[in-house]
Amino acid sequence: MKKMLFTIKTVVGRENIVIDNVATKAKTENLTQVRAFIHPEEIKGYVFVEGDIKEIEMAVQDVPHVRGLIKKGIGMEQVERYLQPKTVIVELGLGDILEVVGGPFKGEKGKVTRYDKVKREVTMELLEAAVPIPVTVSVEFIKVLEKSATQ
Repeated sequence: MKKMLFTIKTVVGRENIVIDNVATKAKTENLTQVRAFIHPEEIKGYVFVEGDIKEIEMAVQDVPHVRGLIKKGIGMEQVERYLQPKTVIVELGLGDILEVVGGPFKGEKGKVTRYDKVKREVTMELLEAAVPIPVTVSVEFIKVLEKSATQ
């Protein structure tokens, strides 16, 4: 049987809270046909839920931050592309100068002290700090400004 997903409209930024609240309500009210939740980070204000539409309607009723339920089901193939991990190939070496382009350290520059390819994280010392502070950042949030001459 083809899996059908239904779309819950939410307040932007409250998607994970809605997932927790709806899942808890479904569990406490024994709504066994509310099965799985998907919230792709790129799609703001929407959560996809797999299950029976009648039980989903009961589960989202009176839940804070829910703006509505789109009762027209969609196929899993329409959201599959959001579930594929993004592969960003970043070649980093010790001593490379980087700029952070996202997150709490946005705009900061630093020198690479360690690069973990498995976790896709880079540890760098901030250049403009009075005391060298090691900061670990995901490679999705960095931009290489200058390659080290020792490579």
